[in-house]
Amino acid sequence: MGALKAPGYKRMWHCGIRASAGKKNLLACITAIPASVQVYKDTVEMVEINFLCVHKKLRSKRLAPVLIKEITRRVNITDRWQAVYTAGVVLPKPVARNRYYHRSLNPKKLIDTGFTSLRRNMTLRSMTRLYKVADEPATPGLRELQPEDVKEATDLLNAYLAQFQLHVNFSEHEFAHWFLPRKGVIYTYVVEDPETKKLTNMFSFYSLPSTIINNPNYKELRAAYNFYNVATNVEWPVLMMDALIMARKEGFDVFNALDVMENQKFMETLKVGIGDGHRQYYLYNWK
Repeated sequence: MGALKAPGYKRMWHCGIRASAGKKNLLACITAIPASVQVYKDTVEMVEINFLCVHKKLRSKRLAPVLIKEITRRVNITDRWQAVYTAGVVLPKPVARNRYYHRSLNPKKLIDTGFTSLRRNMTLRSMTRLYKVADEPATPGLRELQPEDVKEATDLLNAYLAQFQLHVNFSEHEFAHWFLPRKGVIYTYVVEDPETKKLTNMFSFYSLPSTIINNPNYKELRAAYNFYNVATNVEWPVLMMDALIMARKEGFDVFNALDVMENQKFMETLKVGIGDGHRQYYLYNWK
């Protein structure tokens, strides 16, 4: 529910269609949350559209356009006129496009469940050795984000994001909501300089597990999705290797990331393999 109840959310922006008879099951939904988005030099108060979902038996009934029209109406009456959203499909016209990459943390499970396969001329033992990570992180001062870090960490992240042409501006309240660690939801780590006690780097990832069907040994695939990272005085591969180590310590099977921002600086070194999924970014009512 945290994704639906971001600071400033409105219940009227959680829009659903229910059956009129019987158990009145939810058949379709769409949601919006407020977002302060930097687009080039402009800061725009808009919404982020998410969780557009239609029951698989009703997907030929054109409910999606009805939902989009209704959420647009509900957002407009609160004096917000732009929106940002992402999709796995290509629509007219994306402002950015990124590709998913995957880093194995538990190769045996990933192979047994069909998520990946053995590389050519490799055995399970050699593949396990290839993707093995250290037991403990290497960066001095690495620790979990604490509530008292919120102001400094917010400033650190916003200063890093300022170099990009499209990004969210986080308030301290929003940063606390999205980044303060909650086991099974979000994991955020910062690096505190041992001498100055200032925060210098950070990484974060969130949990998005999948149900495994028709497998006698496994019921769930635990996937960690890279969220936001900041590297100032630590090399990207060193910082993100620590992220892999912490994800493995938390029991995740795979670490997923997009080739967004500066992520390409660590992917090859850390054996993060290219996937076949893409993520398109869109702005609504923006020229």
